Amino acid sequence: MSPDRRRLLAGLAATPAALALLPAPLRAEDAAATPLLTGDVALGAEDAPVTVIEYASLTCPHCASFHTRTWPEVKAQYVDTGKVRFIMREVYFDAPGLWASMIARCGGETGYYPMIDAFLKRQGDWSRADDIPAALQKIGRLNGLSSERMRVCLTDRDFAETLVQNYKDNSELHEIRSTPSFVVNGELHSGAMGFAEFSALLDRALEG
Repeated sequence: MSPDRRRLLAGLAATPAALALLPAPLRAEDAAATPLLTGDVALGAEDAPVTVIEYASLTCPHCASFHTRTWPEVKAQYVDTGKVRFIMREVYFDAPGLWASMIARCGGETGYYPMIDAFLKRQGDWSRADDIPAALQKIGRLNGLSSERMRVCLTDRDFAETLVQNYKDNSELHEIRSTPSFVVNGELHSGAMGFAEFSALLDRALEG
């Protein structure tokens, strides 16, 4: 395990507020009854001519800016129309970003993107909260997750380690150095682009 990965997982377990809110470890029978989402979740047509993979941290302000200002129009004009297949992959720079990702994945595939949107749109609120775990769980409850379900997700160390390993493997595969980064039909682009710039990128890929 790399030093960065050790520090990240240590941060997950060592935050006093998190331990106070989430005291019960996950039991083996609970894990069997409630499988947790660890793989990619795709939006858009399977046969779309362009595939976009976004690498984003839920604590990254530039990522929040892209999802607030650019993503809704991209989704409406490219994803919902069958031109683009979109996949988001979380990047973990810190423990709060990992916690948010774990909660986003608590509700399975159907709840994943709505929760991601909620965390990015309200990033300025929860990321600056005195008690970040409590702020994250409040958003989770507002989006239909129970406190019990979130406790199952957040106390599963194997789940956390799998997500961190997935992040490590994927970021090495695509040489991700910053967020947000976008892999468009295999080609890497970085930065929180506005709609005009991003749509021009997608149009070039569609023409190619």
